[in-house]
Amino acid sequence: MSDRQDTSTPETMNAAASPAGCDHGPNQLNSHDDLFFEELRRKEFGILDEQQQVYLDYTGGNLYPVSVVKKHQDQLLSNVLGNPHSTNPTSQLATQLVEETRRKVIDFFNAEDYVCIFTQNASGALKVVGESYPFGAGSTLILLGDNHNSVNGIREYCNQKGGTTRYVQVQYEDLKINDELLQTALEQAPKGDANLFAFPGQSNVSGVKHDLGWIQRAQDLGFDVLLDAAAFVPSTRLDLQQVRPDFVSVSFYKIFGYPTGIGALLVHKDKFDKLNKPWFAGGTVTLVSVAEQKQFLARGHERFEDGTLSYNMLPAVKIGLDFIESIGIDRINARVRRLIEYICTQLKSVKHSNGNPIVRVFGPQNFDERGGNIIMNFFDIDGNLIPFERVEELANKRKISIRTGCFCNPGIDEINNCITTEEIAKYFMSRDSGNFHDMITFLGKMRGATRLSVGLATSKHDLDCFIGFVTELRDHSVNSLPASTALPHC
Repeated sequence: MSDRQDTSTPETMNAAASPAGCDHGPNQLNSHDDLFFEELRRKEFGILDEQQQVYLDYTGGNLYPVSVVKKHQDQLLSNVLGNPHSTNPTSQLATQLVEETRRKVIDFFNAEDYVCIFTQNASGALKVVGESYPFGAGSTLILLGDNHNSVNGIREYCNQKGGTTRYVQVQYEDLKINDELLQTALEQAPKGDANLFAFPGQSNVSGVKHDLGWIQRAQDLGFDVLLDAAAFVPSTRLDLQQVRPDFVSVSFYKIFGYPTGIGALLVHKDKFDKLNKPWFAGGTVTLVSVAEQKQFLARGHERFEDGTLSYNMLPAVKIGLDFIESIGIDRINARVRRLIEYICTQLKSVKHSNGNPIVRVFGPQNFDERGGNIIMNFFDIDGNLIPFERVEELANKRKISIRTGCFCNPGIDEINNCITTEEIAKYFMSRDSGNFHDMITFLGKMRGATRLSVGLATSKHDLDCFIGFVTELRDHSVNSLPASTALPHC
């Protein structure tokens, strides 16, 4: 990976990864490949150890490698880039770099049959589909119960145009797709040319990798398919010659941390003209008349790239994808799998002295069906649920970054907390406004959970520190949790 002399030995690297007081089980992360990632962390993410940060929120946002930022900085400082909508020298250079990045994205996902449209983020990509898809009175939108709110929001476009939205819930036991329910929903939908099925390749909450075989099955039943790949692609290969959804949304900071504010919508070329853009903006048209109020929309990706692209930042996407390819997405996938299996195995072994579990991890036991994130609930010695806000407060004091709440995915939250349709209906009928905590009070039930996610820079030390944090809660009741100041930094 580097020409630099490496004086570390497996013994010294393992010692650095597992300091005294942080090791809570057999070292399952000591292969040659794992030592490669420890060295990668030291070179690219050294600030974590310098600041004693335990970062376990990679699904919230990946961390940016030092070399990616420096290469992009050098590129900016050695070139003059201008707004791409011109033919002057600085504009031409910016256009060249943007198009090189577009080409890189297509190559990275093996997406030769797709149009790459740059957006502000994955949500922006999903909005393009929502506002442009030709929903009508005969349309059916089928959504998996496990969807990010940016996908859930597409239902508003469908409903406003007279279409029907239907949710298919995932299974309570393992949070995977209920094959029978989904098959029935797809088969029973009225036939039409504007039916859409939307689901995530990987849950942003539970980490479940959903069966991508449903793309072809839904298409065979007359549905277009939107794949939300934002949580999937940071650690799993997406080959768009092997699976062929009609629309794919991604966000690049989820993959390599830098830059934020850039996503992409990949549209299969056969479905590009099916999207009817409802308005126009600068850069999206070839001609506009004020007197006649007519316009011609651009034919290619420009049609949906409203205004000026982030031309200073977009070239960093190519640098980031080059960085990922230098490691290998399959190598990252194997590493993430080992990390998740390790943390789940260790969490199972940490119990109260009476045998009650301290945490419950939701989702499948088969780690081939999981990505790099898990959700869990915490329980005291008497089996009472510990509020997730309290868990995060204690973790914060130990400089452990995790995430709590419902993660913009209410479907999974409602399933895990056994909240019924009737209860939710009563809540919404009883008021004109509300929020998360107001609903908790109304229902008398807890909502939310704790999410841990791993990534490129995660070390065994990080996971052992989290296990140490969990162990500190052993034999406490909700009312006798250790004071925040009693939890030492790892």
